[in-house]
Amino acid sequence: MAQERDVTAAAGAPPSPPAEHAEIEQWRRRIDLIDGQLMSLLNSRSACAVEIGRIKRRLGLPVYSPEREAWILERVMRDNPGPLDPMAVRRVFERVIDESRRLERLAAEGREKPEAAEAPETPGGPGGVDTTEGD
Repeated sequence: MAQERDVTAAAGAPPSPPAEHAEIEQWRRRIDLIDGQLMSLLNSRSACAVEIGRIKRRLGLPVYSPEREAWILERVMRDNPGPLDPMAVRRVFERVIDESRRLERLAAEGREKPEAAEAPETPGGPGGVDTTEGD
């Protein structure tokens, strides 16, 4: 059994929990599935941002669109059913918008593939949020 745990841990999977934690593990598996869905949706959204950046480059339009960003933030806060409070939803979408704007900017500059080490736009900048607090 110890060898099994070592193999699982070496493969990057979390170690097996004690039996009394089975309910927590069920919820964590559900979160893992949701995380996969979120990843897929975020990447689909990002692909849209890249296309918008290409179009903006072709049309000579600026990447930053404060009216559009404000509209998105107002809409997600208004339409949020909870349990996240509206400001939490706003902070999440501010980060999503920051990354989308970064991808648009790269596409507008003709660099569709972002550099792995490139930092996101400055927190607290246009549409930005300071993420220096804990998670």
